Amino acid sequence: MTFIRTVLGDVAPGDLGVTYAHEHVIIDGGRPVQLEPDFDLGDVDRMSREVGEAAAAGLRAVVDAMPCDAGRSAAKLAEVSRRTGVHVVASTGLHHERYYGPAHWSHRVSVEELADLFVADIEDGIDANDYAGPVVHRTPHRAGVVKVAGSSGGPSPRDERVLAAAAIAHARTGVPILTHCEAGTGALEQLRFLVERGVGAGHVSLSHVDKVVDRGYHRELAATGAFLEYDQSFRWSAGQENGTIRLLTWLAEDGLLGQVLLGMDAARQGYYTVYGGGPGLTWLLRGFSEAMEAAGLDAAPRRTVLVENPARSFAFAARVEGAAM
Repeated sequence: MTFIRTVLGDVAPGDLGVTYAHEHVIIDGGRPVQLEPDFDLGDVDRMSREVGEAAAAGLRAVVDAMPCDAGRSAAKLAEVSRRTGVHVVASTGLHHERYYGPAHWSHRVSVEELADLFVADIEDGIDANDYAGPVVHRTPHRAGVVKVAGSSGGPSPRDERVLAAAAIAHARTGVPILTHCEAGTGALEQLRFLVERGVGAGHVSLSHVDKVVDRGYHRELAATGAFLEYDQSFRWSAGQENGTIRLLTWLAEDGLLGQVLLGMDAARQGYYTVYGGGPGLTWLLRGFSEAMEAAGLDAAPRRTVLVENPARSFAFAARVEGAAM
């Protein structure tokens, strides 16, 4: 039987509930915070209040998209989950090189060794030191998704190494894969690379693609069977058409909403009310749900993209027979 892996244990897909598919609940230091202090989301008290407010509005699960050695903290994610009752899916994998630097260990290990690290996060527990080294202490909190990043227009040679490791980890564990699509581009190229290495398209979610408001592009993406993660809904300028609403309307007309996920990718203090910012984590369940309703996207399509689709996209696949161990 398939399952979804959260930091507090495995749950049945039907128990996941309303899910935000790409968030940053905790960013606990690391190079991202050194580069952008506004990325510092390490305060468990504040983030528990933020998530708790969204839970009061109906949120039941979040996928935290911060991968290895970039401010990930399994212990803090678990604490937020305990305090709020919201399921939290943690990531393994690697983000863009800019969040690590040219001397990072990821440049000096093989694809197979990267895959071994990802699999250990998934099966044994995320390192308490987040692979900042040199000692590894496994926590009881396991990763439930591999987060990887692609560059503008498609994977770079460095991206390809990480994507290849993700494909190996998927074959060995059945873990779903969540990708970063730079400026919304390169999604087809990422997917092609993964599928050529044995990953079923239905186990891949392509993030940020609503940055590209093109009906043909989204039809082509959805037709592959992969999931399209939309997280730009609060970023459209005042007086500008909301491109996320436009895409959702088109996909509803095309009968393709079954491939869409929603998130916020709110990785800055300035996006959270507990830091004095906005719109806050309640946005998708309040302001944006109202905008969807006004566009003719009523309770049924909202349930599709917030409940039914995440339960499919973040479920583990059966292991591939004969996969390398």
